[in-house]
Amino acid sequence: MPNYICRTCGVQHAESLEPPAECAICRDERQYIGWNGQQWTTLDEMRAEGYQTDVRDLEPGLTGIGITPSFSIGQRALLAQTPGGNVMYDCISYIDDAGIAAVRERGGIAAIVMSHPHFYDAMVEWSRAFDAAIYIPEADRQWVMRPDAAIRYWDGQPLELAPGATLICTGGHFDGSAVLHWADGAEGKGALFVGDSITVVPDRRYVSFMYSYPNLIPLPEATVRQVVAAVEPYEFDRIYGGWWDRNVLTGAKAAVRASMERYIRQIRG
Repeated sequence: MPNYICRTCGVQHAESLEPPAECAICRDERQYIGWNGQQWTTLDEMRAEGYQTDVRDLEPGLTGIGITPSFSIGQRALLAQTPGGNVMYDCISYIDDAGIAAVRERGGIAAIVMSHPHFYDAMVEWSRAFDAAIYIPEADRQWVMRPDAAIRYWDGQPLELAPGATLICTGGHFDGSAVLHWADGAEGKGALFVGDSITVVPDRRYVSFMYSYPNLIPLPEATVRQVVAAVEPYEFDRIYGGWWDRNVLTGAKAAVRASMERYIRQIRG
C-alpha cells in the first residue's frame, strides 16, 4: 500500500489503500488546507513528475538537502557531519538514489531530528535508507502521521546526539519545537539550525517567532522569552534557517536578542 504525501505540507502518512480524508497537520490552525482542496501524491508519482534531490555543501562539515523543483513549503534539510555520527536536521518529502549516494559520500546519517511537525515529511524513508534513529519530542507525539520503530520519543531536555551536536527544545511554534546547536559551525564560533522554531526573516539581520506563520498568529511575550532563554546558554555566531539562503551569517546571537526586544515592543503596543 502507498504512503500518501500531503501536497500542501509535504508530510508522508502511514500506508493506506486510499488517500486519507484529510491531513490532520494541515487542518490544524497553524497550517491550512490547500486552496484547491486536500491533494495527495506518493514518492512514485513525484519521481514520475521529475522531482530530484538538490544537494549543496554550505560550509565545511555542513550540507543542505532540498528538492527541485520546489515542493510543498519549499524547505531544505541540513546534514551536520561530526566524528560521532552525522545528524540530519529537518527533513524533506522526497528521496532518491542520487540523494542517498551524496549523503553516503558524506558519512551517512546516524540521527534525524526536526524543528517541528511541518518538517516531518518523509523522515521514515530517510531513516530506513541509513538505519538512522528519529528523535521526536514527546510533546508532539500526536503529530506523527507515520509511526515507525525507528522513532524515539524524548522528554525535551537538551539532548547531545553527537559530540558538539545538541538538540534543544524551545517550544513556541509547537510545544516540542526544537533547534540544533552545532558547536563546530561558523568556523568554530557555533551555528544554530532553527527551521520555524525561530525563523530567519527576509532581511536576514533578524529572526522572528510565531504560533502560525501562514495565518499570522503571534506568540505571547512570555513564550517568546522562553524560546530565547532556551538558546541563551549556547554560543553561536550563525543561524541556518529553514530555506536556502535564509541565514544570519554573523552576529546571530545578538540578532536573536534584538529580535526578541523588537517583537515584544510591537505586541505590547
